[in-house]
Amino acid sequence: MMYALKGLCVIGMILNVVLVLSQNKKNLQTEEGKENWEYGRKYWIYNSVVGFVANFLDTLGIGSFATSSAAFKFAKSVRDVHIPGTLNVGDTFPVCLEAFLFFGFVEVETVTLLLMLAAAIVGSIIGARFVNNLNAQGVRLAMGIGLFLLGIVMALRQLGVGPFGVSGDALALTGAKLVIGVVVNFILGGLMCIGVGLYAPCIALVSVLGMNIGAAFPIMMGSCAFLMAFGNGPQFVKANRYDMVATLCQMGAGAIGVLVAYFLVKSMPLNVLFWVVLVVVFITSIMFFRDYAKGKNA
Repeated sequence: MMYALKGLCVIGMILNVVLVLSQNKKNLQTEEGKENWEYGRKYWIYNSVVGFVANFLDTLGIGSFATSSAAFKFAKSVRDVHIPGTLNVGDTFPVCLEAFLFFGFVEVETVTLLLMLAAAIVGSIIGARFVNNLNAQGVRLAMGIGLFLLGIVMALRQLGVGPFGVSGDALALTGAKLVIGVVVNFILGGLMCIGVGLYAPCIALVSVLGMNIGAAFPIMMGSCAFLMAFGNGPQFVKANRYDMVATLCQMGAGAIGVLVAYFLVKSMPLNVLFWVVLVVVFITSIMFFRDYAKGKNA
């Protein structure tokens, strides 16, 4: 099973590259696409650094969406309306690479794993259709709410409060617990489309359901990799709701960040860095709410 999942990760990376390059080529034949490219080209160095750092931290367990969202918002290096798509499309390659490296960390029962992965993919497809219909104001409101909720979950995880204080040893779910796991992962897949990372909520989910905490790794990494590669990623590309240059920066520099973290950094003190990132998440959430309020008043 793990070899099959690793194979899907490789297919996901190839599909991501093909879809992005093909759509970029089409976009550059239009005036809107050329303008999109020129806007992103001004920030390619900055966004490459963001891609490297965010996916480096993602591999170490902090997550990438919160970091990337904050960086894009602070520097205005990606337009608000393109942030959700850029996050999901740009991080597809590095996250699939990450899942490829970490699959097999814990052997989760096949039916449980496959159903939860499938639920996340379906949730992301439905979520992408919703987000792609939002205008800039809708994206700002959704990102503000999403980042605020994500910050709360991240804080609870770090403090071990609520479901994060629960531990179990199960590697499979059955009956009502399996239904709950599938339904919640479906919702989490949808929330990925507005920039709410799946890692921390998924850890809480498997914990409260009595599973081994290690089971979160193949479930959360596989969910993110496959929903981005086969779910919402192609939807965002098709709708042109992503920054062309920033996406390429996330793909390339992000993959390098994953490899550096996995092969060269075995451990590092992350506690202080985590709280810094958390503060930035809440500040970014407030910035999205502020811009939404300005737009509403206008």
